[in-house]
Amino acid sequence: MNQQTAKDPKTETRADYRHSLMIPVRLGDVDVYQHVNNVIYYSYFDTLVNDYMIRFGGLDMVNDPVIGLVVETACRFHQSINFPETVEACLRTAKLGNSSVRHEIGLFRDGQQHPAATGHFVHVFVARGVQKPVPIPPAIRAALEKLLV
Repeated sequence: MNQQTAKDPKTETRADYRHSLMIPVRLGDVDVYQHVNNVIYYSYFDTLVNDYMIRFGGLDMVNDPVIGLVVETACRFHQSINFPETVEACLRTAKLGNSSVRHEIGLFRDGQQHPAATGHFVHVFVARGVQKPVPIPPAIRAALEKLLV
């Protein structure tokens, strides 16, 4: 989407995403202010993206010769998330390059039409140990293409 047609992230719905994963909020996710701590949102992002690439792209985090490094993240907070809730973490691929991908994420509270948080993750795929960019492995690329908007 270009800047002129970009939707306000606060008004997005689950239909704006291609995949979702239910993530229960753990008691330990809540901070002294009685809501999910901001750093935990990134844990939800990481869980969603890696779960998708493992289940649908065949990612083997321990043995694959190519790994994805997170080089950029962002999160916008729109509503508090609390315990005990289950978050519906929604995913789409916004940009798919030769060696990098931009994942966009929406975290939805149960019963809420609009996201409690929105954000993105950028992965760059590199050769394990060398950490030089390489093409995204074909099975992972095929899985990410299914989420492309």
